[in-house]
Amino acid sequence: MSTSTSKTDVLMAADGRLIVGRIGRPHGVRGEVYVDLITHREERLAVGSRLWAKDRELEVVAARRANARWLVTFEGFDRTIAERMTGAELLADPVDDPDALWVHELIGCRVVEVDGTERGTCRAVVANPAADLLELDSKALVPVTFVVSCAAGVITIDPPTGLFELLDPA
Repeated sequence: MSTSTSKTDVLMAADGRLIVGRIGRPHGVRGEVYVDLITHREERLAVGSRLWAKDRELEVVAARRANARWLVTFEGFDRTIAERMTGAELLADPVDDPDALWVHELIGCRVVEVDGTERGTCRAVVANPAADLLELDSKALVPVTFVVSCAAGVITIDPPTGLFELLDPA
């Protein structure tokens, strides 16, 4: 199971689209802008991709990496439009990937071990280099590598012995 978590399509906007990044400052005079992605799905910036920002549909004309960010050209952007769009959240339609775990689907789910032990509710997904972490309402952190399944509002986990012992009063 692949995980698409918190360096991914993180939040769902009111219209059902996912927040996938933010438009940064303009670069040059031709309307190119820096983009900070909050998703690992780089295909969001493929030529021809459609995104939305400030109730405006955008089409990617060109995109290239610029260190940790991207330099992107959107159809119809000039320097003036690029300046007006600075700071706007980029939205995209959800990707249909049944094997992926999505942050917006994990938050609010009950977390239960395979033996039925209740561990709480997932309140957030924390980015972590080794593996993203489910943050539970009990303050416990559970690596997503221990997630067995997520369905019907329940995340089933198979953690190693002792993972929750530090939180249990002795």
